[in-house]
Amino acid sequence: MAFAAYAGSQSCRDCHREAFDSWAKSNHALAERALDAGLDRSAFEPPREISHGSLTSQALLRSNQFQIVTLGPSGQRESFPAERVIGVKPLRQFLIRDAAGRFQVSELAFDPASGDWFDVFGNEDRQPGEWGHWTGRGMTWNQMCASCHNTRLRKNYDSARDHYSTAMAEQGVGCETCHGPMADHVAWQRPRPQPAVGDPTIRRLTRNQMMDACGSCHARRGELTGDFRPGERFEDHFVLMSVDETDLYYPDGQVREEDYEYASFLSSRMFAAGVWCMDCHAPHSGKILTSDNQLCQRCHGLPVLPAPKIDPAAHSHHQPDTPGGRCVDCHMPLTTYMQRHPRRDHGFTIPDPLLTKQHGIPNACNRCHTDRDADWALAGVEKWYGQRMDRPSRARSQLIAQARNGGTNLVAKLASLAREEKSALWRAGATRLLERWNSDVAAKEAILEHVGDTNALVRMHAAHALAPLAQANDASALASLRHLSDDPARAVRVEAAWALRASLDTNSVAGQDLLRSLTFNGDQPSGALQFGVFLMDRGSPGLALDWFQRAVRWDGRSAPLRDALAVCLSLLGRPSEAVLELEAACWLDPKDAHFRYKLGLALNEAGKLTEAVGALEQAVQLEARLAQAWYNLGLGYSSLGRMDEALNALARAESIEANSARIPYARATILARLGRVPEARTAVRRALEIEPGNTDASNLLNALSAGGPVQVR
Repeated sequence: MAFAAYAGSQSCRDCHREAFDSWAKSNHALAERALDAGLDRSAFEPPREISHGSLTSQALLRSNQFQIVTLGPSGQRESFPAERVIGVKPLRQFLIRDAAGRFQVSELAFDPASGDWFDVFGNEDRQPGEWGHWTGRGMTWNQMCASCHNTRLRKNYDSARDHYSTAMAEQGVGCETCHGPMADHVAWQRPRPQPAVGDPTIRRLTRNQMMDACGSCHARRGELTGDFRPGERFEDHFVLMSVDETDLYYPDGQVREEDYEYASFLSSRMFAAGVWCMDCHAPHSGKILTSDNQLCQRCHGLPVLPAPKIDPAAHSHHQPDTPGGRCVDCHMPLTTYMQRHPRRDHGFTIPDPLLTKQHGIPNACNRCHTDRDADWALAGVEKWYGQRMDRPSRARSQLIAQARNGGTNLVAKLASLAREEKSALWRAGATRLLERWNSDVAAKEAILEHVGDTNALVRMHAAHALAPLAQANDASALASLRHLSDDPARAVRVEAAWALRASLDTNSVAGQDLLRSLTFNGDQPSGALQFGVFLMDRGSPGLALDWFQRAVRWDGRSAPLRDALAVCLSLLGRPSEAVLELEAACWLDPKDAHFRYKLGLALNEAGKLTEAVGALEQAVQLEARLAQAWYNLGLGYSSLGRMDEALNALARAESIEANSARIPYARATILARLGRVPEARTAVRRALEIEPGNTDASNLLNALSAGGPVQVR
């Protein structure tokens, strides 16, 4: 039994009264609870009208039930009893029981400070059928919220029935969430006089283990097992989202989306200097130890090495205890999430208006001085700090921003950052960014160098960066990924196993780890998509089809899911159905050129050449540098007998993708058919320069040189 080792927080009260009382009033203790008339009646009585977007909903007490009247899955207003509440302040959201063991989290939330209701999505007007509507899987408590709001949660999802039997050792974040199961400790202590010493059940966690316990909830991460317990390593249960090629974070490490605190903190100079959560937060209440600059001055006032001595007034150039005069205003700027929840960035970044001007990265100066521009802020900081603004973190941010935006000649700099950066978070980000240039020998060597990094996150990003090379059968990438599939950290093994999925031994440790992760996440559209890709890449499109159809059924408004289903249908020889899915993808995302390109291929496969050419024409209108669309458009024009247009389209493709042998070869075949032999010879020779072993090109050149009839393929 998963909960037999848990005694519950109430068992701690008698011996640990002070810690218990501090915890009992905390946001952790009240992270999830049953509705309480004393705490919650004021939210429902008297009845409330809630205007949100174009909608109007209600919260009321009816038949002694707390009820929310709002747009339901039918698209009509319905009344839903609220059974539980998550959060206490600054907002409370309510859980509504659904079918198949699900609880859905209402998008309507109550602000206990102001006494009003609001929509956590603002004025988005999310609709039934959308993944992110409160009735959709994006708001299913069992997967999205439950594990961090409760103690020792077991999701217990049955994929065959699409059913949950979710249970937990204790509602809310109890003592054992952080300290681990304590039933044996309670049993040993109770019969003895207090305080009893020599307890063999005591398991003292190291600082790193405690940090991992905090990070298990205070991180934006993917779950691998659903089975984390205090004392275990973060990287054996989670995949940390951090600063890399995505836009989850700004290039300087500031949070952009709802990223929580853990990765930001790991990227900071504070963490590098040895600071950890409990240096600033009381362990049981979770509150900061003091709310003024004295919190920072505990290290920066004396100073406590390696912290430099800082005089807040002289350093900030603002009056003490005013906006801008508080350390956190500049180095831990606030971002408000869910409309009412302001959270401080734990990256301890340095405001830099130059990065705002160059790359649109926000700075704390203009967050406060909204009536001024970045030029004004830049002039101020340069006057105050001079050359100190030109620090390594600025160069690092500029490099990452340039790499994300497709800059050129960055491999050497990224390789240097990945090699020399002391922070593992930044080494990992640089390694991941090198993937964009992994066909470059220097980039590949830099990625391979980090297969042996001391940090699991860096090794995981190296595995991710090597995946495209493995799919191209690069020997060194395959060898390194096989090595990483035996890594001590599960997150690294899973990443390597995914890269090797086509040939993976599913009975290996890494194979079992990957299957466990796929199974655990198979209750969400993204998880179903990944399971489908796994099966399809292993040569089982028939088995994959069910997973792709499941993903689309759960999130029918996702163009990428429709696209993946179309690819599977095409592999199964069902081109007409693939066309329907790609048409839906194009309707859902009309500005995406790649969906139009794939629709063109599917229409051609379905025997609708004219329509295929039309779709490809739309693709190149949307993205003029989409070489593969120009190439296929050229072939389509050729099949329709529009030879001049075919040659022009292929010339456009070749100007974009100059190292592809298939494009000049296709041009040569058309020129040969037109009897333009000298031009055909020039084109086919270009194809052979790029790919000397191209048999079709060699045969065509021989035929052109012999002067006889030309057979082209």
